[in-house]
Amino acid sequence: MNNIPFGPTYDEMLHPSTVDKKIREEALAAKDVDELNKINLFNITWKNEENEVNKIVLPKALTGVDANIVVMLGKYFPSGSHKVGPAYSTLIEGCVDGDIVPGEHTILGPSTGNFGIGVAYICNLMDLDSIVIMPDNMSKERYDRIQRYGAKLDLTPGTESDVILTLERTFELKKNPKNRSLAQFELLPNYRFHRHVTGNSAIEAVKGIGNGRIACFTSAPGSAGTLAAGDQIKKAFPEAKIAALEPYECSTLMNGGRGQHRIEGIGDKMITLIHNVINTDFVVLIKDDDSVRGLKVIKDGISTLVKNGVDEEVAIQMTEMFGVSGICNIIGAIKMAKHLKLGPGDNVVTIATDGFDRYDSVLKDLERRYLETEDFVLDRWFNDIFRKIGTEDIVDYRSDSQKEKLYKRKESDWLKFGYKQEYLDAMRHAEFWELEYDKVFSYDAAIKKLRGEHK
Repeated sequence: MNNIPFGPTYDEMLHPSTVDKKIREEALAAKDVDELNKINLFNITWKNEENEVNKIVLPKALTGVDANIVVMLGKYFPSGSHKVGPAYSTLIEGCVDGDIVPGEHTILGPSTGNFGIGVAYICNLMDLDSIVIMPDNMSKERYDRIQRYGAKLDLTPGTESDVILTLERTFELKKNPKNRSLAQFELLPNYRFHRHVTGNSAIEAVKGIGNGRIACFTSAPGSAGTLAAGDQIKKAFPEAKIAALEPYECSTLMNGGRGQHRIEGIGDKMITLIHNVINTDFVVLIKDDDSVRGLKVIKDGISTLVKNGVDEEVAIQMTEMFGVSGICNIIGAIKMAKHLKLGPGDNVVTIATDGFDRYDSVLKDLERRYLETEDFVLDRWFNDIFRKIGTEDIVDYRSDSQKEKLYKRKESDWLKFGYKQEYLDAMRHAEFWELEYDKVFSYDAAIKKLRGEHK
């Protein structure tokens, strides 16, 4: 199995139970003990060994709302983040199309962290050289993991909000014919993975919870890949609302703001090419330090959580489940539950991209910035960030005039990279996105065919 050149199909990532039984068993056996075994390609899924979505329904003692907030957990993917899924999808489509040839091409991965980690990991498993292009002020844990997987780092100036510089650097490196870019911000495999795999997994995740439907899906854009899950959610539940979350300090969708912030993985000073503006219903601003302080409460505030009614076992489990962007998504879910006045039968679904394992340095920086982080401080943060969070900074984007603002910003961001106005105009219509999604099934057939040829 270590010599297999092709991994799972989109549908096998959604339904790992359909993978050949021997391969599935071998993959599960390798998952936690042999990280760099190629068989781990078949562990790229939201599902656990029981074929159930890895998730947690947050305690209402934490959220303070009647609605059920369901968080899908990305930390259980190989490499520790769901971003490995779109990295694999983009790479495998390139292999199917013949644009990427192992041994001939070096893979470029523009990223602020988790996608770059995913690119480095997948390239390691598929025997490809890789270069991850990212800002030079991200967490140390991210750089260490990328290098551990064998990728080279090409660092650009700035922080999370300066991802546009990574795109410009990638654009230059692409001029070398040996380089191929897995450009998460503009290539549609990212959209296809999240619409098919994440979207349908979200639909499964609410079965047996509340009314079994999704009232709202919240996610910070980042590359906007995860937001594509909302397109599939709306197919199943037309009443569902999709909320895009962004840092208060970098409110690009809301008003063109482009400031610095601390929520790694989101808020990239642009509207990404693969963002389907049609299905964005609300834009919500989240203060960056609320996300970092909220992570501190979850990680080190077990006594605070228990004192406020959270079961101690659940509080302990949650300490490793989330990163900073996951807390951002949770805060956004709470805000939207309040804004939409959702009740106990309603479900809000959101995503934790990764777990705590790559944020220890972020909390150390928090402790440097704050003179006190004792329990009495965490008690206050718990109430301010989770229980008392309000519905401010939520804007309805369902009107034509609001959509137009997003389209115009997308044009401003992407015409300079060589995309044609006609292509951008096509993205204004649902047919564009349906045709792109339908390619999932042709790529699945091609992957199966190529796997058969290499047996």
